Amino acid sequence: MKKTLNILAIFLLIASSVSAQRYITKNGYIRFFSSTPVEDIKAHNRQVQAALDSESGELVFKVLMKSFSFKKALMQEHFNEKFIESHKYPNSNFKGKIVNLDEINFKKDGEYPAKVEGKLTIHGVTQAIEEEGTITVKNDTAHAESQFRITVADYDIEIPSTVRKNIAKEVEVTVDCKLKKRKQ
Repeated sequence: MKKTLNILAIFLLIASSVSAQRYITKNGYIRFFSSTPVEDIKAHNRQVQAALDSESGELVFKVLMKSFSFKKALMQEHFNEKFIESHKYPNSNFKGKIVNLDEINFKKDGEYPAKVEGKLTIHGVTQAIEEEGTITVKNDTAHAESQFRITVADYDIEIPSTVRKNIAKEVEVTVDCKLKKRKQ
């Protein structure tokens, strides 16, 4: 009897994972923006990897930090070498869940508000976050968008006193990822 239950449990796990709809991208977009009276700093990254499971609401993002591009090469160099230390912390990631999943219909085209909770890791430091965004479902695509702020000090990113006036204590982060339904 116990063996039959184990086989049934394994079958149910396989069946649920086969029917799950997963959406993925390897070229999502993240931008960060810092604004001070002295200077605005903007960086773009178009190599963001993301995956979304529409049944469980699980959501993951992986960001290669060296893929952020800046208007000025010196800013990019300082970002990677002095602030983010990309050689030590090459990736940032988010792992979380859509907590209002019952309000999003992945089988019907439309725009849905999304509430996400999870863990964001930057510069080797992990913080719990709760943010809101939008998921637009259309033609086998889930377009996830969000804009939120992070505090630089929360991730142990030290800003040297010589440029402290140039970099905001809070940075605006914009996420814009079009995830395609993965073929089973």
